[in-house]
Amino acid sequence: MAARCVKNQRGQVSRLWQSICSVDAAGGGRPISTSSARLQEIPKLKVEEAEPVDIPKPKSRTRILVLGGNGFVGSHVCKEALDRGLPVLSLNRSGRPSVTESWVNDVVWVRGSLFESEKWKDQLSDVSAVVSCVGGFGSNAQMRRINGDANIAAINVAAEKGVKRFVYISAADFGLPSFVLRGYYEGKRAAEDALRAKFPYGGVILRPGFIHGNRRVGNMNIPLSAIGSPLELILRNMKPATQIPVIGPLLTPPVKVTAVAKAAVRAAIDNAVPPGMLDVWGILRLGDPRYAADC
Repeated sequence: MAARCVKNQRGQVSRLWQSICSVDAAGGGRPISTSSARLQEIPKLKVEEAEPVDIPKPKSRTRILVLGGNGFVGSHVCKEALDRGLPVLSLNRSGRPSVTESWVNDVVWVRGSLFESEKWKDQLSDVSAVVSCVGGFGSNAQMRRINGDANIAAINVAAEKGVKRFVYISAADFGLPSFVLRGYYEGKRAAEDALRAKFPYGGVILRPGFIHGNRRVGNMNIPLSAIGSPLELILRNMKPATQIPVIGPLLTPPVKVTAVAKAAVRAAIDNAVPPGMLDVWGILRLGDPRYAADC
């Protein structure tokens, strides 16, 4: 009797299990199975690949901006940069110069004031370095504004726009009394301080003395080298004398404008040129290989 009950119970359990493992075909179901064959029938999740997103690459910076590129030093800086195959942009108050030399056609000329940066600062988006040749003479107030304030404005905008290097053509200190050209030197030194603050790792200051070469004024060419070349030759061999107190700075040798231009462009594009100040001897080392051994 007991054996029959156990057999009946087993039959009921078997039928119950079959009912659980079976689903009415009319209901669209499918049998439940733990076999590996059945598990393989479970559809795999399909992972949709995300569409690629085009991230714009940063614009490469290749051009050099020359401030005051139509002046005596600035025009030679433009020509030196072009000779090195560099694209050149120049900002000037008068824009394109009136000279008919062929190099002028290879420069992008922008007319504007350093004090109105909103009109030209977008031009800095592809500029790798700035060379400022802006300077001038006049009353003390005018000299502070031209040599100092204008260059400080340019330095601030260049730093804001992410320019990496800035070269400033300053002037040697001849040890003159403070009242002589006071505004000129106050402006120069203020611009130098601003450059050190804004470009601690990419600011280069050039301090030449008298710069000679053929200087064009209107329709006239003034041969400054007629005086500058012999003086440079003499004073270049008197370097120790420049350390003499009081009179030493007055013996700073003149330097040719092409040497200043070469030194400025090299300082603008060569990261091996350290930030800081280059005196006339440093300018000669960079700008004229013939003088490297003497300097």
